[in-house]
Amino acid sequence: MIIMIIFVYGIVFGSFFNVVGLRVPLKQSIVKPRSACPICGHQLTPFELIPVLSYMFQKGKCRGCQSRISPIYPLFELLTGFLFATAPYVFGWSGELIVALTFISMFMIITVSDIHYMIIPDKILVWFAGIFLLERIFLPLNPWWDSLLGAVSGFLLLLIIAVVSKGGMGFGDVKLFSLIGLVLGFKLVLLSFFLSTLFGAVLGGLALLFRIVKKRQPIPFGPFIAAGSLTAYFWGNELINLYFQILY
Repeated sequence: MIIMIIFVYGIVFGSFFNVVGLRVPLKQSIVKPRSACPICGHQLTPFELIPVLSYMFQKGKCRGCQSRISPIYPLFELLTGFLFATAPYVFGWSGELIVALTFISMFMIITVSDIHYMIIPDKILVWFAGIFLLERIFLPLNPWWDSLLGAVSGFLLLLIIAVVSKGGMGFGDVKLFSLIGLVLGFKLVLLSFFLSTLFGAVLGGLALLFRIVKKRQPIPFGPFIAAGSLTAYFWGNELINLYFQILY
């Protein structure tokens, strides 16, 4: 029952994260004006703002102009709900659960932003940097300096890649990996980078193969960082142990 409540809260927050991810890069208020159809300008009623269900009842179309609504909205709402509900199974009812929910929230916002605008807004990163710093002060890793080592390592690793690739890696990704390192620590931030690159290579290759994207078309790396980092955070130690069991 409690997990179901957390799932519902996750869906609601997922709807809010969609708004934040779409508006902050455009320097718009996340409070007003009310959400509206980007095609016809029809302002959404409370009935049309019910996460997931409104999309289903309206069959994925605007009630004003009948234009198609992007399925990314309900998908991200459901994904946020799923991740919120999964976190207690992984971290239990501990203080780390707070960090996990914050970590998920950040990635939902920046993924929406990166998919739509190819931008990871500094404003979002600065906001979450303050939250993560406070969380790691009161809920430190063991040893406590692992967060600092992870933050420095994540920043330097991506900075070197950004310099060597001459723009192939955005500086937003560099700053993001510094925050990831602060949360995960040294060992898991390295695993996070490996998994992010792996997911990017595999899924990016499939997107090219099935012509979802065109050759030389830029692909946002933020969603792959989110997938790799959350996988490392949720199951990283198990993956590392499995790797050494297979190796030895």
